[in-house]
Amino acid sequence: MARILVVDDDAAVQVTIRLLLERAGHSVVTASDGRKGLALCQTADFDLLFLDIFMPGMDGFETMRMVRQQRPQIPIIVISGRPISSEADTAPDFLTMATKLGAVSSLQKPFRPADLLAAVTGCLEAAERGSLSRPTGGVASSP
Repeated sequence: MARILVVDDDAAVQVTIRLLLERAGHSVVTASDGRKGLALCQTADFDLLFLDIFMPGMDGFETMRMVRQQRPQIPIIVISGRPISSEADTAPDFLTMATKLGAVSSLQKPFRPADLLAAVTGCLEAAERGSLSRPTGGVASSP
């Protein structure tokens, strides 16, 4: 299946995503921050990148910008545990912002396993077709 890099500062999220993806047959590598994730992207080939938006040090937006410069073909799924908007009228929607800046799809934490696997399948299929236009239709969230 696919070789996937998961970059998230929360070890529990890393383990959860890794287990779900490995059970689906994928090979998974994890990194605990943006700098480590970027270094891995520079030295190895990945079919997909899961990227947390809010991490200490190099955040997901900066990591995504640098990955896009060096590996523009890699599909990126951004994930975030922050609410889409704590104050509906004033807070920015970071997941949507990330998709406008180059992420192919996004998931709001906590997410359902089925949503995660559907996002992965959609991104990998789009990458195979050479079309990285948001295959899963944007932000997925769990009730």
